[in-house]
Amino acid sequence: MSQNNREALRIEELYKLKPVHFADLIRAAQLVYDPGKGVSGIEREIDWNEFGIPDGVAANLQLLGKEFQYSSPHAPVDEIWKQLTPETRIWFVENKERLWIIEESFPALDED
Repeated sequence: MSQNNREALRIEELYKLKPVHFADLIRAAQLVYDPGKGVSGIEREIDWNEFGIPDGVAANLQLLGKEFQYSSPHAPVDEIWKQLTPETRIWFVENKERLWIIEESFPALDED
């Protein structure tokens, strides 16, 4: 087993996170980065605090969303984890079961 796989398993076990939680986080980050999902003419100002996302976490998610803008949400767990600030990690663990709500709040842009 590679070092990356061991680290991913450690993160998943320690924080009770599953790959689906990380995929949901990437989809949420993509929306925080670009709420219009690249659709021309759609410019939205979103108060992410209304979704329970503090400003510092939103800033970190915006960076993550920019990096994974055109990527599959199924990125390596350890790669995602190391890009999260401590504040974002805590928020993620506490909100892992609610991330889908953010995506569902933008139904016209939901790819699933």
